[in-house]
Amino acid sequence: MWLPGLSWALSLLVTAATSGPSADPSDRASIFADLSPAELGAVRTFLMERPELGLSPSQGGSLAKNSLFLVELLPPQKRRVLRFLEHGGARPPREARAVVFFGAQEEPNVTELVVGPLPNPNSYRPLAFKGGQAVPFWARPMTRLEYELLHEALVASLAPLEPLLLQATGFGFQNCSRRCLTYSDIAPRGLGPGERRTWLVIQRFVEGFFLHPVGLEVLLDHRDPDPRRWAVRRLWYNGRHFGSVKELLESHARGDLPLVILPELPARGLFSSYEPRGHFRTPTDAHGAKVCEPQGRRYRLSGNHLEYGGWSLAFRLRSSAGLQLFDLRFGGERVAWELSVQEAIAFYGGHSPAAMQTKYMDAGWAMGASSYELAPGVDCPESAAFLDAHHLLDADGPVRFRRALCVFELPTGVPLRRHFDSDFQGGFHFYAGLEGRALVLRTTSTVYNYDYIWDFLLYPNGVLETKVHATGYIHATFYTPEGRRYGSRVHSHLLGNIHTHLVHYKVDLDVAGSGNSFETMDIRFENISNPWSAGARVVQPWLHRQPRRREREAALPLARPVPRYHLAVTRRHENEPSSSSIYTQNDPWDPPVTFENFIRDNETIEDQDLVAWVTVGFLHVPHAEDIPNTATPGNAVGFFLRPFNFFSEDPSVASRAPVIVRPLDPPACSHLEIQRWTAPSPGPCAPPEPFSYNGTYRQV
Repeated sequence: MWLPGLSWALSLLVTAATSGPSADPSDRASIFADLSPAELGAVRTFLMERPELGLSPSQGGSLAKNSLFLVELLPPQKRRVLRFLEHGGARPPREARAVVFFGAQEEPNVTELVVGPLPNPNSYRPLAFKGGQAVPFWARPMTRLEYELLHEALVASLAPLEPLLLQATGFGFQNCSRRCLTYSDIAPRGLGPGERRTWLVIQRFVEGFFLHPVGLEVLLDHRDPDPRRWAVRRLWYNGRHFGSVKELLESHARGDLPLVILPELPARGLFSSYEPRGHFRTPTDAHGAKVCEPQGRRYRLSGNHLEYGGWSLAFRLRSSAGLQLFDLRFGGERVAWELSVQEAIAFYGGHSPAAMQTKYMDAGWAMGASSYELAPGVDCPESAAFLDAHHLLDADGPVRFRRALCVFELPTGVPLRRHFDSDFQGGFHFYAGLEGRALVLRTTSTVYNYDYIWDFLLYPNGVLETKVHATGYIHATFYTPEGRRYGSRVHSHLLGNIHTHLVHYKVDLDVAGSGNSFETMDIRFENISNPWSAGARVVQPWLHRQPRRREREAALPLARPVPRYHLAVTRRHENEPSSSSIYTQNDPWDPPVTFENFIRDNETIEDQDLVAWVTVGFLHVPHAEDIPNTATPGNAVGFFLRPFNFFSEDPSVASRAPVIVRPLDPPACSHLEIQRWTAPSPGPCAPPEPFSYNGTYRQV
C-alpha cells in the first residue's frame, strides 16, 4: 500500500492485479509529452484558417474579437493508454486542448476545443465541462491586451489627480520617464456573477514595486468589451473611501483630506532590492558548498521520461496549472497513474478594499506558463539537467521558456538509514549506513509577486515527496493604524497582510492495479489489566482501522462549513480531470469546475479506480523579516507517498551505496574491515563552467 504522509494515518486496501506487457519506456512517456513548438504552431495555423471561427491575432485590436488564448496537450484517456501499453492496442491519437475567446458575437463566451490528430490537425470538436456548463465571457482570464487597455483607462481616469500624486509620491503617470507609478490588480474582479470590477493598488514603479504602495486604491469597472465605457467606480486613499475622482479632489481642496507625503527613495540600497547591506561575522564573499556529480549522473533523462533508483515516470509542464507526472512506477510496477498540481490559493485579510478583496486562485493566472528561467547554482545546482518549455498562451505563436525545469540528484544531508552497534565496552560490533539521496524534479511559478518552487522528490526506498516553497514578495498594502489587526507593519508605510496559502494536488493511485479501496487508521488508547502483574494496569495505544466505503466518508474536512478538505478520495472519472480551472479566479461564484460536485453523488469507492485529492497549506503572518522577500525556510509544505507493507523489506537494500565497518579484532577494534560497493573516492566535485543566465522567453 502507498500512504500520503499526512498528520493522521491513511492506508489503501488493494486487490491483486497482474501487469501486462510494457512498452519501451521512452515511447511510453512520449504519450504524455507537452506539445512541441511545431505542434503548437500547427494547431494555431489550423484554427486561424477556419473561416467559421473568425479568429484574429491575440495581440492588438479590440477585446470584441475572436482569438485563440491557450493551446496545450489534452492527455489521452486512461483506458486507451492502458490498452496500448498493456494489451497491444492502438496508440492513442495525439490531441490538443484549445481555449478560444469568442468576443465578436452577440453573446460572447469562452469555448474549449479538442484539436487533432497531431502533428497534422484536420478537425476539431467542442470540449465540454462536466454538466455541460458554458463559460461566460466575463469569466475569462486577463490578457496582455486587456492589461494595456486597463492601464490606458486608469491613466486617463486619474489625470485630474496627477498634481496630488506628484506632490505626495514624487511619481506620476504622465510623461514620467523613470519616476512612474504602476499598479497591482486584485481578484476576484467583483462581488458576484457577471461583474468585472477590479481593485488596483497604485505603487511607485521601482525595483520591488510590490512593497511601494502610495495609499491610493482604485476600483475600475471594465466588463464592457469597449474600453470607452470603462469607468472608475470608487477610490480609497489612506483609510477613506470616495465615490469618484472629483469627490476626492473636492475633499482635499476643502482641507478635509491631508496628503501622506512619502519620503524620497534612495538611488541605491532600496529596502525592496536584493542588493547586500549589513554584515555577517563570517565571510560570505566566497562560494559555499555545492552539489555535484563527480562520476556522472546516476539518473536517466530521455525527453520527458525519467528513471532513478527504481523509479520511472513521465512528466509534463502544462501551461494552465504546472507539473504533472504520469505512469509512476517503482521496480517496474505502477504505483500511480497521475500526480499533479491542481491549484494554489491565497486568501487575504485587510482594512483596505484591495486587501479584503484579495483571494488569488493561481490557475486563473496560468501558473504553469509562469515558469521563468531557473538560475544555475541558485534555483538548481550547476550540475542539474535543465529543460526548456514551450507555451502558447495569449501569444501569436509558441514562446520558449529557457531552463523552465531542472532535474538533479540531491544529497539530503541525513543518512537514509544508519546504525552504530555498540558493544558497550568502548568498541562496537559494526557500523552501517546508507547515504541520503533523492532525485528532484523542479520548476517554479512566478505568479506576479509570489514565487512558488514546485518539487517532486524520488527516494530509493520507494518514497515520493511533493513539496512547494513559497518565496518572492509579499502582497502588501498601505499602512494605516486600522490595518494593524490584519497583519504587521513591515516598513514605515507598509502593511504585510495576513493570508493563508492552500495548494491542491491530484493523486491517482494505482497500487497493484486500479481496483483500490480506502481506509484510515487512527491511534486510540486502552486502559487494561496487566496480564503478567495482578492488580496493575497498562495504558497503551492501538490501531483503529476504519474502511471508508463511500465518497462522503472519505472526505476529511479541513474546516467546517467551508467545503475544503485535507484529503478527499473519489472515484476516477474522465470528466473530472482537474479540481479547478483557469476560470475559477474570475468566476468563483459559479465556476465550470466545482470540486464539491465530485463527492456530492457519494459513489461507492470499494475496489474502484480511486483518486486522492490532497490539500496542504500554511498561514502566513508577514513580518519585517519578509523584507525584501519571504524566505523559503519555514514556508514549505507538502506530503509523502510511502510504501506501507507493500514490499517484504526496504527496497533501498538494492542500493550499492552503503558503507559497512566491522572490527576484525573485537573488542580492541584496532583493525577494521570496511565494505563499500562504490569507488573509495568520488573525485573532484566542482564543474569549471562560469555562471550564465539568459532570462528571456521569446516567441519561436
